Amino acid sequence: MMRVSSKVQAAGIALGLGLFVAVGLFVSLGAKSGRELKPSEPLSAEVTAPAEKLSQSFAAIAAHVAPAVVSVYSEKTVRFHHPDMGSPFGDDFFRQFFGGQFQPGPQREYSMPQQSEGTGMILDEQGHILTNYHVVAGEDSIKVQLVNKQSFDAKILGADPKTDVAVLELRGSVPSNLPTVTLGDSDALQVGSLVMAIGSPFGLTQTVTSGIVSAKGRSNVGIADYEDFLQTDAPINPGNSGGPLINMRGEVVGMNSAIETQVGQFGGVGFAIPSNMIKAMLPSLLKGEHIQRGVLGVVIQKVTPELAEEFHVPPRGALVAEVRKGSPAEKAGIMPGDVIVSYDGTTIESTGQLRNLVATSAPGARVQVGVVRKGASKTLTVTIGKLSAASFAEAGPGAGVGEVGKLGLSVETLNAQLARRYGIEARRGVVITGVAPGSPGANYGLQAGDLVVEADQQPVSTVAQLQKILNAQKDQVLLLIDRKGTSVFLVLKFR
Repeated sequence: MMRVSSKVQAAGIALGLGLFVAVGLFVSLGAKSGRELKPSEPLSAEVTAPAEKLSQSFAAIAAHVAPAVVSVYSEKTVRFHHPDMGSPFGDDFFRQFFGGQFQPGPQREYSMPQQSEGTGMILDEQGHILTNYHVVAGEDSIKVQLVNKQSFDAKILGADPKTDVAVLELRGSVPSNLPTVTLGDSDALQVGSLVMAIGSPFGLTQTVTSGIVSAKGRSNVGIADYEDFLQTDAPINPGNSGGPLINMRGEVVGMNSAIETQVGQFGGVGFAIPSNMIKAMLPSLLKGEHIQRGVLGVVIQKVTPELAEEFHVPPRGALVAEVRKGSPAEKAGIMPGDVIVSYDGTTIESTGQLRNLVATSAPGARVQVGVVRKGASKTLTVTIGKLSAASFAEAGPGAGVGEVGKLGLSVETLNAQLARRYGIEARRGVVITGVAPGSPGANYGLQAGDLVVEADQQPVSTVAQLQKILNAQKDQVLLLIDRKGTSVFLVLKFR
């Protein structure tokens, strides 16, 4: 045992007393010179009650839906070839010295597993899982992990790549008491409605976030062929794909699918497939059937303010640029230049909306289509056809050469030689063979090979006809342009 001398002990006691007195004096002086802090009074229940109630609602909704949200793990084997024995300097190093005589070593096949993760939702007690198609597309193996950590192999039962929707089927001994989600009415959502998202961002399972519906009916996002997205600011990130977007009744109103970002993670804009679009496809997907889509047989474009002025319609709806030969639209009497303003009782605001409505119509259904033709309203009955890859293109000859100085274009009447050169499949029209830089034609994106089919809503077969129509116009002209089989109306202003 270590012993301490009495002098050292005394010195230590004296030092301790001195510190005690000094600290006591400091505290005493500080207490006299400062203000005493009083505890804050609790906030009024009137103020906190709404927030507490909302907080309880969020917690209850999350607890209600989360058990039916699963993690989806997929894996595929990526194969590639590489020289069996390579130089550390690379093959190009030896080619510098031996030229064409150098031959690289034999190629050997290598394989590497590639894994990805997403989210899904349990649709029913039979073990059917709703997720995004891109989460499982092309995968060699798929596994689904439940909230209780049980894991099952799964296979794709039904899929629709055009909307990025897939239904999986669990394999093996599936529990009989699986929790399930309820699909709600996405049409009932309003911009500003509160929503929640649950998923596995960055592998973090059962992550709950919240936000609002930022917009509805988003199309032309470039994610799927048929788009009618809900936009939300509820944070979603890689791994959230296939997870639910939930309303404040605990119903799934969308499936989170993509984010708009410059950095690869959430930037305030996320997109979800509406539940009503999914519900329309589920009967077919659950049977493993392909989705049958309706077709109208028209090429449509947005009604810009300039086009609206030319066609005497409001700047909404879908302008018919072309009617396919033999199509349901042609049989019903729809014509190029018609503006479709309603479809089956629904007012048409955009081309994307019309495209989705037609696609979800059953082939053979009779639909009332409202159009405006030269200022007059008409209602036509169309028998919807079945979407196929059939082509309605035609081919044919013509003659003549000229310049369109007002638009900065060189043009020729369509003939067999021009048709072959530019790959044009049409019977008549005036071919653009040159576009002057900085001209009105260049500013509107016209290019060699474009075919002028109409000018001022009049058919054009020769350069002389086109010149005559242009000479009668003062400031601008409405052209119908065909580019590789697709037609579009343009209002071109002269110099």
